[in-house]
Amino acid sequence: MRSRIKPKLVVGYWLPVACYQFVVRRETSVVSWFSRFTSHFSRFNRQPTSIFVEMDTNHHTIIIIGGGPIGLACALEAQKAGLDYLILEKGCLVNSLYNYPVNMTFFSTSERLEIGGIPFVSNNPKPTRPEALEYYRRVALSKHVSIHLFEKVMEVKTQETRNKEQGTRNKGHGARDKNNEEENYKVTTNKNTYTANYIIIATGFYDTPYKLNVPGEELPKVTHYYKDPHFYAFQKVLVVGASNSAVDAALETWRKGAEVTMVVRKNQIGERVKYWVRPDIVNRINEGSIKAHFNSSVKEIREREVDIQTPEGLITIDNDWVIAMTGYQPNLDFLKKMGIHLSDDEILKPSYDEATYETNVKNIFIAGVICGGMNTHRLFIENSREHAEKIIRKIMEIKSQN
Repeated sequence: MRSRIKPKLVVGYWLPVACYQFVVRRETSVVSWFSRFTSHFSRFNRQPTSIFVEMDTNHHTIIIIGGGPIGLACALEAQKAGLDYLILEKGCLVNSLYNYPVNMTFFSTSERLEIGGIPFVSNNPKPTRPEALEYYRRVALSKHVSIHLFEKVMEVKTQETRNKEQGTRNKGHGARDKNNEEENYKVTTNKNTYTANYIIIATGFYDTPYKLNVPGEELPKVTHYYKDPHFYAFQKVLVVGASNSAVDAALETWRKGAEVTMVVRKNQIGERVKYWVRPDIVNRINEGSIKAHFNSSVKEIREREVDIQTPEGLITIDNDWVIAMTGYQPNLDFLKKMGIHLSDDEILKPSYDEATYETNVKNIFIAGVICGGMNTHRLFIENSREHAEKIIRKIMEIKSQN
């Protein structure tokens, strides 16, 4: 990729040349010397054919896909090791956390969400979503994290490297500079193209919801992301699911005046629901404040109604909004396209070295919850932070052997 060279680089290259002309060739006047220098300068700008123009400004040692907490942790470790990197994030900074409910409180305490050894101070032991967003934003700002937001990675593929070609051309001219590493991967986004020696995938799982796959799911009244309860005040709201997100949505909208009905596929509220919240939702259901249909499923959604299949038969209820908190899944097709193997069972766990997190594809690593495949309840921020250290340690080991 050709790049226009900055003036300081031009002067840095041509000033010694001009001095050579003045001293060695014994230019007879400063005017003659300056004229020759400026003529070289203008030619350089008009016809950028120098070897310096061929600098690849889009090459990075590491490209990190995903700008969540674990992607940021990988970036901080790369910084510590002195490695050049770039994060590519398809949404905003820590996009998954941004999509959490506005009033959400984390299950973990603040120190277990820290990255890069940077303290996370919260008002209470368990931080809220706004506090987490503030923390990770300040980390990115204070550490000058290199990140491109709202830039979605479309494809990652291996490529023939320029250095291999140069090595063939330069036979007999001495050994190749070890610092001029081979470019192994080409990364194409919706905005640009990059090359990198190493890829770290830390894409999480919160961006791909499980669909209900029923008629009417495409209606504007249906959402798979719950934000703020005030929007649903005095409305008829159907909440689908029985996990933390569903329970939070049901309780918060009910407390803002919504008429809430829950549809639960199993026979009870999920056992993983936060211990201080579960008794609340159970009591609200038992007293009839929130109606719940267990062992039930949504069959069809219409503009003003929803059909529900219950053990007693099909029922129809009036409805304004559907909040489908049915869970989320990682984008495993993205991994498969890169050649990463997945297990043959329903977990679809990616193939990687448990000690280094390098996948079966050379120099491609995975980090965070995506390591668990479809088992998204095994890995969290607090037990995935160590992935970053292990990955960067492995990369440094590989580089030391080059």
